[in-house]
Amino acid sequence: MAKKNLLDPKYYINRELSWLEFNKRVLNEGLSEKLPLLERCKFLAIVSSNFDEFFLIRVAGLLQQKKANLRKRDMSGLTPTQQLDAISECAHVIFKQQSEGIRDVFEALKEHGLSVCEQEEWTSEQQDYIAMHFNNEIIHQLTPLSTRQLKPFPEIPNLQLCVAVVIGAEKNKKSVEDIILVPVPKHLPRFLTLPAKKGTSLVCIEEVIKAHVGKLFESHHVLATTLFRITRDADVSVEDDEAGDLLETMEEAVIERSHRSVVRLEIDHRADKRIRKWLTEHFKVRNQELYEIDGLLDATCLWQLVSRDGFDQLKVSPWKPQPPRDLIGSENIWETLQNDDVLLFHPFESFEPVVQLVEEAANDPTVLSIKQTLYRTSGDSPVVAALEQAAQNGKQVTVLLELKARFDEAQNIRWAKRLEDAGCLVIYGIAGFKTHAKALLIVRRESTGIRRYAHLATGNYNDKTARLYTDMGIMTTNKALTSDVSAFFNLLTGYSEDVGWSELIIAPTNMRRKILELIDREIQISTKANPGCIMFKINSLHDEEIAHALYRASKQGVNVLLNVRGICCLRPGLKKISDNITVRSIVDTYLEHARIFYFANGGHEEIYMSSADLMTRNLDKRLELLFPILSAKHRKRLKRTLDVFFSDNVKAYELLSNGTYERIETGAVAVRAQEYFNSEAIDAAKLAKQQKMKFRPLRKSK
Repeated sequence: MAKKNLLDPKYYINRELSWLEFNKRVLNEGLSEKLPLLERCKFLAIVSSNFDEFFLIRVAGLLQQKKANLRKRDMSGLTPTQQLDAISECAHVIFKQQSEGIRDVFEALKEHGLSVCEQEEWTSEQQDYIAMHFNNEIIHQLTPLSTRQLKPFPEIPNLQLCVAVVIGAEKNKKSVEDIILVPVPKHLPRFLTLPAKKGTSLVCIEEVIKAHVGKLFESHHVLATTLFRITRDADVSVEDDEAGDLLETMEEAVIERSHRSVVRLEIDHRADKRIRKWLTEHFKVRNQELYEIDGLLDATCLWQLVSRDGFDQLKVSPWKPQPPRDLIGSENIWETLQNDDVLLFHPFESFEPVVQLVEEAANDPTVLSIKQTLYRTSGDSPVVAALEQAAQNGKQVTVLLELKARFDEAQNIRWAKRLEDAGCLVIYGIAGFKTHAKALLIVRRESTGIRRYAHLATGNYNDKTARLYTDMGIMTTNKALTSDVSAFFNLLTGYSEDVGWSELIIAPTNMRRKILELIDREIQISTKANPGCIMFKINSLHDEEIAHALYRASKQGVNVLLNVRGICCLRPGLKKISDNITVRSIVDTYLEHARIFYFANGGHEEIYMSSADLMTRNLDKRLELLFPILSAKHRKRLKRTLDVFFSDNVKAYELLSNGTYERIETGAVAVRAQEYFNSEAIDAAKLAKQQKMKFRPLRKSK
């Protein structure tokens, strides 16, 4: 088949529709009767948070293209308008199924003593309590906004629940109706606990406000109330190469989001017609962007149910992170790394050694400097605290803090100011590119001279998400690798000459080329007797050139196994094109986030890990790292890890050539990858305990 035919749009899946398929898989977990009820709540909440970001960015971007009258087709051949039509059709179905799932879970929770009560279910005692609570705690925090009297009408905050109220004429007077909007204060808990004779009874705070909002308008009649929520365009671009002060520019960009156009209106399906008409006209919302919800609006609040105490029997028992296998028996991290690399597999293995490594470096008198990239970190980050401490202790601390990390901009701005105040040198990367790489470099003076220690990872330096996402990393003192990491930080701080990398592969300069070369090498050495093998574990595959190369590999008999959590734009199983490509996806307790790249290489296996997915934005518009696994024992472990991921028949789905996913049927022997890795980590810790090995505390050396 001619090369150009492999670029035919019919061989590719639209990115947005592929993402919607991912959210369907998340929804399936929320609908699964095999899961405990509060675990289902978790997944139903994730469906909503996923959708929020999807509309804020992806749908917003397509609407911008449509308004600009752009008709450029994507790799699957769809125009922006066609994509928006397909998204709307699919998303409306998912919202409907989610609402039905939430109702089913709420009904089932009642049997376990946890009730979310509708207004018609309130007892007289509960009604009195709700009225008292509204009068004492809520009414003073509400701000009614008159749509008739306020000119111009103020901006309604993005993603904030609001109660719309139709009020009628004053008693004994003639006056026109008014529609009043009452934002639900974001700081209020979504669920209020009610008095109950047995079990736990809850009520949504918006239902309390709806029931008593008339107290704000004592001299008027309340004719109708409706709950709604808007989503604004958050796809704000920042031309940082033209920005004189990036910190100030990002602060302005965060503010600008609150004033942009509405891309989605969620509204109670029983909405009063007058309210619906005013909202759709005021926010310029078409039917395609209107989502009438039969049930709970903003289901992210279900996290508050998941975190409630006293219902452990309705949750999945948490897996406790274990000591990393390569650090069991180690009493001194510096000496351990001088002898061998350390492979980390979170959250099955604890992220704490990474945090403690930075803490120990901050207080170690022999450490001269620390350099680190920060993309997303936690709200009370111990890593940031350690970097501050290091600077205060007189060490040279350089932090690349990415201000353009989507939706973490405001927090990163605060971190930047704090780190600068502590004496750290804070830089914001190279103009025109996001720095998404995850790297740490520690320089230490030892008896034998200067030694560099590096940590490279697939995930962020975030102690919170490290307990929720599966990620991997290595700690190393390998001279070639640490020399490259040092050069990488020099690149970030302005020394941008081509240094001729020994081990690291960098995007956007050479990562795409390297991956294509590795695929081509696999094609060249593959034979019928000894076919090549490529295995990728990634979050997303949305790059036409990479997909095209994988099609070529399949046509030449190379076995291509892709474990893709979310978006995958190639079609497996196409006759004579992708017969040899298998795409699997796992949705389980933890969010799959690690990126691993395996090439059989005729028996001389090569394995890489990366901060990057195979997306055009990662390969061309971000600073990313692809790093080799140099230790033979670690390559062996990672190969086995990939084999387990591809053997999962409990939480895995397979992508069909039509773009939909089919759950893998559980075989005679059930294999659940995440459960397997958790058990493996526990067994390693137990074995060490039996052998009376020490778990090094990773504290300051003497």
